[in-house]
Amino acid sequence: MAQKILHEPQLDTILMVENTIRQAKTYPTKKALLESLPRQIQYQTFNRILEYLESSNKIAFDGRRIIWVFADKPKLKSLLQESVKLR
Repeated sequence: MAQKILHEPQLDTILMVENTIRQAKTYPTKKALLESLPRQIQYQTFNRILEYLESSNKIAFDGRRIIWVFADKPKLKSLLQESVKLR
């Protein structure tokens, strides 16, 4: 039987985890990431956020290392804004 999720993480908590991963100089392990967060969160909530970030293609997670893969570079953003719209 699947584990029932009691609640979904709040947006500010998701953004906190996102920013911590993005700003990391090295790609942390799951434990190191959890310990480096500015405030504590429940482990179930932390796992749910990682599942969300992976399913939305913002991170790659191989079971140990977490890597930020989302294309959010300023140069890429400007190229997308300046590109010709097809529709």
